[in-house]
Amino acid sequence: MPKLIKKRSRKAGLPPGTLIHIGEKKVEEPQITIFDYDDQHVEEREVKAIEECFAFKDKSTITWINVEGVHQVETVEKLGECYGFHPLVMEDILNTDQRPKMEIYGDYIYIVLKMMYGGDIKHPIEIEQVSLILGSNFVVSFQEGKEGDVFNPVRERIRNGKGLIRKMGSDYLAYSLLDTIVDHYFLILETLGEKAELLEEELMTSPTNKTLQEIQKFRNEISSVRRAVWPLREVTIGLERKESPLIKETTEIYLRDVYDHTVQVMDTIEVYREMLSGMLDIYLSSVSNRLNSVMKVLTIIATIFMPLTFLAGIYGMNFKYMPELEWRWGYPAVWTIIVLIGVSMLIYFKKKKWL
Repeated sequence: MPKLIKKRSRKAGLPPGTLIHIGEKKVEEPQITIFDYDDQHVEEREVKAIEECFAFKDKSTITWINVEGVHQVETVEKLGECYGFHPLVMEDILNTDQRPKMEIYGDYIYIVLKMMYGGDIKHPIEIEQVSLILGSNFVVSFQEGKEGDVFNPVRERIRNGKGLIRKMGSDYLAYSLLDTIVDHYFLILETLGEKAELLEEELMTSPTNKTLQEIQKFRNEISSVRRAVWPLREVTIGLERKESPLIKETTEIYLRDVYDHTVQVMDTIEVYREMLSGMLDIYLSSVSNRLNSVMKVLTIIATIFMPLTFLAGIYGMNFKYMPELEWRWGYPAVWTIIVLIGVSMLIYFKKKKWL
């Protein structure tokens, strides 16, 4: 958090629309790929310079420009100037700490959402920002890096002409990208479910301080996923309402499906939050029970030795006239009494099920 605040301080006092990258540099050089297609043909190209994308602006086909790496301000600025993006949109693209949202700018729609990947049993979940700009015949997507890309199924459908993607417009392409990201959330939820099961099993068998640390990590992951998913419902509702002519009626039903998936993801996250609260209660109860067991054992030991200490204290007094001191069997008799008292108390505690 201090590192993020330090980066944000660079924008203090600057006018709105000032282009400064806020976030981590996840790739050395931006990678730009272009898919230009219609129902008859498809062209896939990887370009080195952003200027090569300008020729696709006025085409009648559907164009998808994907930029992986947003740390170079010049790349975002040049592409934004060519396609007429508002300076505030370019500013939000470069600020990778945006809340998921949807904004309508006349002839295009700007969408921000979070892409998740990784998150196996031993590694945490990685979250990166994805910006989508939907126009009448184009979609421009901006990613922080290549490692978390989940768009390969969409690329394969474009290449092979599977489904409706090559027969529909740019709004359907934007839906496909959005749906792919949301569907990948379910894989993340499966990983979180496996972690929850392992933590519950460990809590019931042998909870340790390390278990508490794992619970805290799990709590942080749940919070991060919740912050990334919760605002997405507003985004899908806004797209579904057809507040822009860019969203056609034929795509509306598919957006409703994305909304349903988003609600399902949110419900599952809330279930995991309740499980997390239960885990903390179980851990505290386990620690308390273990402490009570230790105190019970110590109390029983102290109770057994109380009468024995009393006897030892009596015969440890240095009085001259103590008959037992001169008795030949005094020492064995005291030991016999001590053993009988100890054994009797142990039998009594056993019958009371205190042991």
